[in-house]
Amino acid sequence: MHVLIILTFLSQGQPLDTESEVQDTPAPPAIPFYTECSEAAQAELFNECEEQFAQLEMLQNEIILAEPDSDENPQEQSVNRLTAVAAELKQWQTRRPELLSTNPEVLLVVGAEELQKLNSQLELVLSCSQAKRDTLRETLKSEQKWLEEKKEVLRAGTEHVVKQRLENERLSEHSVLQDTKKKIQKMKDYQNRLMETLADVLAEHFPLPTQETNADKKKKNIPQELNENLISLNEFLELLMNKTLETPHDPYVSIDETFWPPYTEMLLRHGIAQRHPEDCFKIRLETFY
Repeated sequence: MHVLIILTFLSQGQPLDTESEVQDTPAPPAIPFYTECSEAAQAELFNECEEQFAQLEMLQNEIILAEPDSDENPQEQSVNRLTAVAAELKQWQTRRPELLSTNPEVLLVVGAEELQKLNSQLELVLSCSQAKRDTLRETLKSEQKWLEEKKEVLRAGTEHVVKQRLENERLSEHSVLQDTKKKIQKMKDYQNRLMETLADVLAEHFPLPTQETNADKKKKNIPQELNENLISLNEFLELLMNKTLETPHDPYVSIDETFWPPYTEMLLRHGIAQRHPEDCFKIRLETFY
């Protein structure tokens, strides 16, 4: 009865899906393990074994007597053996197995041993399943952590995109134009300050010749005629720069009496200006870009 109850329980049992079910399920009642039979059962089993061995010995003798002579063709022997094995296989397939003993006590001991073996195998399977479950649980935790990190990155990226989109919507065409105008005005103011600074430096360090300097040169017997229409070095440079910006295809300026020759030579020697390759009375601002 114990064997039938346990087999029924195992055949109708369902797999446990969660750890809580494994922990909450009560353990089945302990099965008594019968290691020995009574003397009467052992004697009965011994007699049955003796009968089976006697029958087996008789069948073996019949097989030996039924073996063909050695003079028979080896190929025919092989065919006969194959036919005999096929017939025996067919007989075993159609035959219903019988129990060696019908004694309930013997069957109980044998069933208990089989259940103990099955129990050991199931415990091994359970330990392997638990180890695999723990590994999968750790993998699940790491994957969930990685997923949360990616969600945070995605959330931050989405917020940044939304913020940039709202900021772009707030910036209208008029505001962009006003911003550009302000930048242009700042550049113009900066340019004006640079030009004023340049004019001050040039006026201080590179002034136009005066009557006094001309008189000094006359004392040194250097004839020098002073032209009242001379332009300053600052005006000279402005003229060269404006010519370069207004007509970049023809940036040369013609030299006349309003240009003081020492300033012209200074600009040429210091690489600030260069002469026309075909006309020495034309100069242009050196290309600095």
